[in-house]
Amino acid sequence: MMHVRFLVLTIAWLFLSGCVNRSGPVQEGAPASDTPALRKVTLQLNWFPEAEHGGFYAATVHGFFAEAGLDVELLSGGPNVPVVQLLDSGKVDFAVLNADRVILGRSAQADVMAVMATMQDSPRCIMVHRQSGISDLRDLKNVTLALGNGPTFVEYMTLHLPLENVETVTYAGSIAPFLANERFAQQAYVFSEPYLARQQGADPLNLMVSEIGFNPYASLLTTTHQTCNQDSELVAKVVRASVRGWKQYLSDPQKTNELIDQLNPDMNPQALAYGVQQISRLCRPGGKPSPRLGSMTRERWQTLIDQLVETKLVAPGSVAVEETFSNDFLPSGQAGEAGN
Repeated sequence: MMHVRFLVLTIAWLFLSGCVNRSGPVQEGAPASDTPALRKVTLQLNWFPEAEHGGFYAATVHGFFAEAGLDVELLSGGPNVPVVQLLDSGKVDFAVLNADRVILGRSAQADVMAVMATMQDSPRCIMVHRQSGISDLRDLKNVTLALGNGPTFVEYMTLHLPLENVETVTYAGSIAPFLANERFAQQAYVFSEPYLARQQGADPLNLMVSEIGFNPYASLLTTTHQTCNQDSELVAKVVRASVRGWKQYLSDPQKTNELIDQLNPDMNPQALAYGVQQISRLCRPGGKPSPRLGSMTRERWQTLIDQLVETKLVAPGSVAVEETFSNDFLPSGQAGEAGN
């Protein structure tokens, strides 16, 4: 992702995250209005506003949340925003997370459940120089590889790839070392860093981590079991408006991208257009039709749980697949192969 960040959104988050403004019943004696008040809802993002959040912003821009009777506030994320903790503590109503983070949260007894999957395939990749001759992750060798500390895919790669003569270094959030060295590789999101590298004259090749079997759903809409049980109507409204938003964004992103461009100075129209193009392939892999959008399967979640157990990031038996996701709130006909 883009890593030259700004302080305004972080300050705004610090101000907003202290409490959640939830609407309550109308008090007696309150002035009557012909227009029902919109219910205030908070949605915490996992990063700064980018194309990966486009469908949620589209639901705001095009009035889909408002049509559902909701005033949804999207809160900017960032590297130091504890998204799972904010959701679990009730400081936000909904959040955007990747599937591996949901499982790690569940293993730590956090109340978190996925109710809609935006990207069916993970955007995570390893970016190499095309001229390096490396065209498959299994052939990753004789390079310096920059990886972050803590991402679950790193543990999985270490277990499943030979990584012959690969020196790993800490990823510092910049593509500068990649641009300076043809034998340098780094972690990336397919819709972000490769675009920056091309803009700087490099010819990157994206090796998708999903191709070696590690493929968490990405940009999930999540909430808590408590909210699902006690306010299922709210969850259904947010999910259905979000699905509408993502369909709108993938078909016509221009108006939404104008807003994201304003919210995030690190973005520009060209980068956002590139991001939508890449994300569309991840939301509808293999050209699958839009009714697939949002749904999840038990098999995929169980596979991911097993992989995190294998990497020793999750204790055996600590997470039940039934606790991780639900398709019950998706619009009719979009539940996919499996339900809750």
